[in-house]
Amino acid sequence: MQEYLDEKYFNNTTQDYLIATGFIVVGILVIRIFRNIVLNRMRHWAEKTETKLDDLLVNGVERFMLPILNLILFYYAVNYLTLDPRAEKVVEYATACVITYFGIRIITSSLRTALLSYVQEQENGVQKAKQLRGITIVINIIIWCVGLILLFNNLGYNVTAIITGLGVGGIAVALAAQNILGDLFNYFVIFFDRPFEIGDFLKIDDKVGTVEYIGIKTTRIKCLSGEQLILSNSDITKSRVHNFKQMQRRRVLFSIGIVYETPLEKVRAIPELIKQIIEQSTPITFDRAHFATYGNFSLNYEIVYYVESADYNLYMDIQQNINLKIFEEFEKRGIQFAYPTQTILMNKT
Repeated sequence: MQEYLDEKYFNNTTQDYLIATGFIVVGILVIRIFRNIVLNRMRHWAEKTETKLDDLLVNGVERFMLPILNLILFYYAVNYLTLDPRAEKVVEYATACVITYFGIRIITSSLRTALLSYVQEQENGVQKAKQLRGITIVINIIIWCVGLILLFNNLGYNVTAIITGLGVGGIAVALAAQNILGDLFNYFVIFFDRPFEIGDFLKIDDKVGTVEYIGIKTTRIKCLSGEQLILSNSDITKSRVHNFKQMQRRRVLFSIGIVYETPLEKVRAIPELIKQIIEQSTPITFDRAHFATYGNFSLNYEIVYYVESADYNLYMDIQQNINLKIFEEFEKRGIQFAYPTQTILMNKT
């Protein structure tokens, strides 16, 4: 029996192979027991809690830590054996690649989870979560590039030349695609600064509509006239954007004109009359009503009030009601609205 154990194959005895195999088998059994008993109990416990952090932790252990433990187990078992230098290098390279892969996956998954948690806590979190795809793509590319450079450096390659080449190539790409990179940068500005979000009603220059989609390069707006307006992110951040979602109250200014033949007592009574009419509506805060100017053909009044809502349809309903009541009261009192007229005086000579 001992003679059999002492026999050598590829610079290792049979006993060495048995010890390495036993180490792997015992390690796999321990990991299986941990997954089937400890991890399952942790998962059931996490499902009963209100926070999602423990669920993410359990999933992270199952997805990343268990494969890494299997890799470490295999690595130490193989290292126990005396290997050919080329085989040792292959094992070392393979181990480094796998560890780098899982390390990058852990980092990217953690960042994505953190961003998703940050977004979902905000208003309209479900819609904002759809915007994460563009950001995660960019972040993943950066992390993978850094991870691969570190991997090559650990494997003994000279990464200085690689970094220099990437720097020169990056400058060339940046010059050739500066508009695209500008839109990408402004996408990050829109995402984190949040001047507007999906579903907001905007006015950009002379265009008005509702935001439907915010992408890496463009933002799409559904105009009131029905068509879809596509704007680059750079154009939007350079423009003056009116976001009506942030409106808490609407200031309304309108004017009316009456004929010059109106008696003085009626001219004086009109501001108070309009005030009474406006204060009958809700939700409204009356500001002022004044006999403002002498026009070419009318006596002009300027009226200001506030609608305590951003709803445009509500504002139009209130304004319509005020107009009808003003018309009704003026008709009762014999006050005539002015319209453009000219009086021609002719002298006989």
